[in-house]
Amino acid sequence: MRGRQHGKSRETSPEKYPSHDARPSAEVAEELEEARNLRRLQWMIGMVLSAIYQDPNLTVEQASELVANAKNAALGMFPGKELAFDLLYKPRLQRAMRDRFRLQ
Repeated sequence: MRGRQHGKSRETSPEKYPSHDARPSAEVAEELEEARNLRRLQWMIGMVLSAIYQDPNLTVEQASELVANAKNAALGMFPGKELAFDLLYKPRLQRAMRDRFRLQ
């Protein structure tokens, strides 16, 4: 195999890959928190969708409450991003509700 050496690590110059980030630590921490919240939101939406599709005892009222609670939690994590939620997640949640409960 050309270009690969098994068992040996390539050394890289420190100039090419700096060991520290030049941005202020508060900015980096903010980005990390946003990424963490986004993963939590994606996981939460996945759980809500799973519950809607898979829980045989879930009523339409309970499912609607799950959706409303998910939206409130999302807006708590990302204040002012209601439009983004409505564009990204609302259609998936509505489709799940329609599929599961035969809603129009």
